[in-house]
Amino acid sequence: MAAVVFWGNLLSQIGIILSGAAVRLTASGLGCSTWPNCKPGQFTPELTMASGIHPFVEFGNRMLTGVLSVFAIALLLVTWRWLRHKGLGFRRLAWVPLIGTALQAMIGAFVVWLDLHPGLVSPHFLISPLLGAVSMVLLVRLYDGDGRMRLAVPARAMGVFVPLAVVGFVVLVLGTIVTGTGPHSGDSGDVTRIALNPMIAARMHALAVYAFCALLAVLLLVLHRARARREAVVAAWWLVVLTLAQGVIGYIQYYLGLPELVVFLHMIGAALFAASIAWVGARLVTWQEADTGADPDHGDAPLAHDSTEAR
Repeated sequence: MAAVVFWGNLLSQIGIILSGAAVRLTASGLGCSTWPNCKPGQFTPELTMASGIHPFVEFGNRMLTGVLSVFAIALLLVTWRWLRHKGLGFRRLAWVPLIGTALQAMIGAFVVWLDLHPGLVSPHFLISPLLGAVSMVLLVRLYDGDGRMRLAVPARAMGVFVPLAVVGFVVLVLGTIVTGTGPHSGDSGDVTRIALNPMIAARMHALAVYAFCALLAVLLLVLHRARARREAVVAAWWLVVLTLAQGVIGYIQYYLGLPELVVFLHMIGAALFAASIAWVGARLVTWQEADTGADPDHGDAPLAHDSTEAR
């Protein structure tokens, strides 16, 4: 049961990014003109010739928030009821998907009330990849041991990963800025856009991606030279594959003038990007009991004191 809940939570966190992308790319952002009702005095949408499918696309995204909330609540219940042995830190982290989902719902209301202002649309998106990253850490933690958290790779690998994760988040932020300057405003009406040259925004985004790729190459070099644990190396290589695929799709959408389908594929990559970075980070540490005869330089240096808080 626990595996179903944890996997369901991760997939729903990724899924709502894709449903949000569908809302934006079909210009359905104001298909429901108010919140929480779809229309004044009307909770659910109605099919009309004037509005078409737009209210249903937007309302479907809202309903997926309900599904996500169910998984977040179930995650919390399972963690605090049946997984208490994994430590207080794990149980506290399990609160994040539910709190983040509630925050998303509140921001979503203001996004509608303020007619898709980009100053709110970008944060509304960025919370979801962060929740996906937390959900990935929880999933990895579920299958790992019950001991105190400790490094599973040389400390220098973690020294590379931290700036890698920071630059990865910068890539996502700049990606939202690129979108905010482009043609996909989320609605067919007159919607405020970010006052920045789209080409300049795209180049800033590309530079951040290049920096990320350089750090990822360094991380792989460190992991391979240290003969680090297989789980960390596999996760890092999957991140390489995903990053390269994202780069190819990004250039295709740029040179084709941002067609909706290609942009949607790029959004799928963005949804997986943050989760994959978190997967790598979670594999650089372990909660398995330490081998007393292991060499600390190969990943057995403790990260925290042996206490309930550290677990």
